[in-house]
Amino acid sequence: MMRRIIIAGNWKMNKTYSESEEFLSEMANFTETKDLKNVDVVICTPALYLKLATGFAAKSKIFIGAQNVSNFDFGAYTGEISAPMLKAIECSFCIIGHSERRKYFGDTDDLVNAKLKILQQNKIIPIVCIGETLEEREAGITEDVVVNQLEGAFRNITVNNDVVIAYEPVWAIGTGKTATPAQAQEIHSLIRSWLIENYNHEIAENMSILYGGSVKPDNIRELLIQPDIDGGLIGGASLDMGKMKEMINIAVEL
Repeated sequence: MMRRIIIAGNWKMNKTYSESEEFLSEMANFTETKDLKNVDVVICTPALYLKLATGFAAKSKIFIGAQNVSNFDFGAYTGEISAPMLKAIECSFCIIGHSERRKYFGDTDDLVNAKLKILQQNKIIPIVCIGETLEEREAGITEDVVVNQLEGAFRNITVNNDVVIAYEPVWAIGTGKTATPAQAQEIHSLIRSWLIENYNHEIAENMSILYGGSVKPDNIRELLIQPDIDGGLIGGASLDMGKMKEMINIAVEL
């Protein structure tokens, strides 16, 4: 099985309803004209627009992802959105463990683990985010941080080609700084080796591992040609239709 290249846009808390509708319509039309080959295009919209987005996905080649999920199925959890709710509107992916969730909302490895389990139970593909801060990189503990996050997120988790990992060095998110292709590849290789050790060769070889952190048209090609980088979880550049089209075209051409 050949690993999928995933071009995933994380809109974060951006775009109005009308802006979202216009973007999704144009993206759906654009992908219909493309032979996407081994490339999956995923748009992770704010929760308010997910139903709108899955409507476009149903009649096009794009997939839709949520940006977060509750670790509870249902109940008195004001403001939360459950995995069964996402499943009911045919949401295909869901980001968990993003550094902004960890930093601003206190998401821990234990919580990421619980969210991963509940997404699997509802047949939604988790995009599990991991990555070190600038202080951790400068302290030379990047590998320890990444392995600890993997161990926490995947504790007692069975994997069967139904999970995506995104390595996002925190110091490169929204800063304009990007890990060099060699730096990114080094950690992606570490992640794949961890998967071999903790699961098996087949699972490790089939799992898509994305890079996130100021990915844009100028650097995506050099990232994607690395042997263990299978796509991008793209923030700011994913809000720009022209940049998204360019990055998808680059991925398809490889």
